[in-house]
Amino acid sequence: MCQTLAGNPVDMLTITTFGSDADEIRRRKACVISSRVHPGETGAQFMMKGVIDYLVGPSLGARILRDNFIFKIIPMVNPDGVINGNTRCSLAGVDLNRVWIDPQKKIHPTIYHLK
Repeated sequence: MCQTLAGNPVDMLTITTFGSDADEIRRRKACVISSRVHPGETGAQFMMKGVIDYLVGPSLGARILRDNFIFKIIPMVNPDGVINGNTRCSLAGVDLNRVWIDPQKKIHPTIYHLK
């Protein structure tokens, strides 16, 4: 999706049924799921793994979801904070949940690109 202030990659996964007609895929609604805005919320990583495992799994429910939606998943929004052991802040010392209204591309690149 983008790079952080420290140059770490922020991955975005796209999960859907890609074998469908292109027009059908364009009509699907998107669902964005993100995790680890606050690095100290380690339980969110386990939740995200469960969501991803379910969505890519073989169950009928997962197949119905993939056939009807496009999932955009950002497993770790604040990898700089995770790597550096912060509990709530980015490398800029900012709680990224507090900049959703007006994120700055250079200071809050992950939130800017996520929006």
